[in-house]
Amino acid sequence: MYMDFLRLDGQTAVVTGAATGIGEAIAMRLAQAGAVVAIADRDLSAAEAAAARIGLGSFAVVCDVTSEASVADAVASVQSRTGRIDILVNNAGIAGRSAPVWEVSLEEFQQVTAVNLNGVFLCSRAVISGMRERKYGRIVNIASVAGKEGNPNMCAYSATKAAVIGFTKSMAKEVATDGVCVNAVSPAVVRTKILEQLTQAQVDYMTARIPMRRTGEPSEIAAVVHFLASPDCSFVTGQTYDASGGRCTY
Repeated sequence: MYMDFLRLDGQTAVVTGAATGIGEAIAMRLAQAGAVVAIADRDLSAAEAAAARIGLGSFAVVCDVTSEASVADAVASVQSRTGRIDILVNNAGIAGRSAPVWEVSLEEFQQVTAVNLNGVFLCSRAVISGMRERKYGRIVNIASVAGKEGNPNMCAYSATKAAVIGFTKSMAKEVATDGVCVNAVSPAVVRTKILEQLTQAQVDYMTARIPMRRTGEPSEIAAVVHFLASPDCSFVTGQTYDASGGRCTY
């Protein structure tokens, strides 16, 4: 008998940094699976435009993941509208300037840390109590193969993505008996606007290391996230799923 697998009907998902790129692709995929999706982004007008493109009941909410107050307000806004948050996808991230360690200022390093790491912590902490109370939840953190291998001239990005992987493993163990699964996805280079922050040489370096010899598509990352965000992901937690075209095989 045919079954509709990976359906998310009746669930509410929050996707950060979802106005463009991988985040928008994830939001689209989850909405098509039946979830009501909150497009959380610091650029409200861009989030509203993305929600209009996606449709299917999705809506925009302003959220600066580096601000504890902004995250709290965003979560409260979503909960007041839908009554619950079942899925959180921590996607918001920045690459930072491409430069060797000795040319990176503390301010630049801390800016990447504030978005890529602090944002994951703040958003996860803001939703976890509700998930634990309902004995159900899915948190998916977008890491990177840079967090496993380290990309040259991307010290802040590589360091924060490695930290996201460690955070994922730690939090997953804390809530393993609460019905909450916490996992990460580590993409290789994906053709999105974030690449505009890098030099062509940097992009070429990352692409050359992919056995498939191409960049990933946002929709391909969204497909992996979809499973990890679904009820079918019931015995998988604390894991890092690579979507790297074969770059990382460990």
